[in-house]
Amino acid sequence: MDVVGITYSQIQAGAYALLLKQHDGDLRVPIVVGVPEAQAIAMRLEHVIPPRPLSHDLMVSMFHAFGISLDEVLIYKFSDGVFMSRLKLSTNEQDMELESRTSDAIALALRTNAPIYTTQEVLDKTGFLIKEGEQGKVAVKPKRELSDMTVEELQKKLNRAVKLEKYELAASIQKAINEKLGNEPKTEEISE
Repeated sequence: MDVVGITYSQIQAGAYALLLKQHDGDLRVPIVVGVPEAQAIAMRLEHVIPPRPLSHDLMVSMFHAFGISLDEVLIYKFSDGVFMSRLKLSTNEQDMELESRTSDAIALALRTNAPIYTTQEVLDKTGFLIKEGEQGKVAVKPKRELSDMTVEELQKKLNRAVKLEKYELAASIQKAINEKLGNEPKTEEISE
């Protein structure tokens, strides 16, 4: 996977969206990251050197000091709206794997030029295509629309969104469920 860029997230307030692209393919994978991680990734993408090392820079210095090499990052799972990642590390004496937040793993990979990989399962669940439009405009087409899902799949997705407090997404999913069931949205007066 290649890091395409980072932008302010339109889905989750106070967060950023990191966009990965298949190295030899058309699928893109968006990953929501927090502000500090977005800053660390953006600084590396823009080749900005901070006056003092950031946490990820410090970790890379420690890798070098102790003879540790970051061989690759593997984004191996996507579950309940969360990406799971592993760092594959090695020394002259041993190989090891450590769990990592995906945003941290990518920040480290950018600093060490380590390759970033993912699984077909992650691509199937989170990937989307970008196709060139008729007049050079880029149109984003999700791999699977809410309208293509069954009510049962939508209900599971709704439960996950509520659990993760992603209420805007939950509202969109509920609307899709209502449309499938032919229900009119209920309007209730809410008071504090």
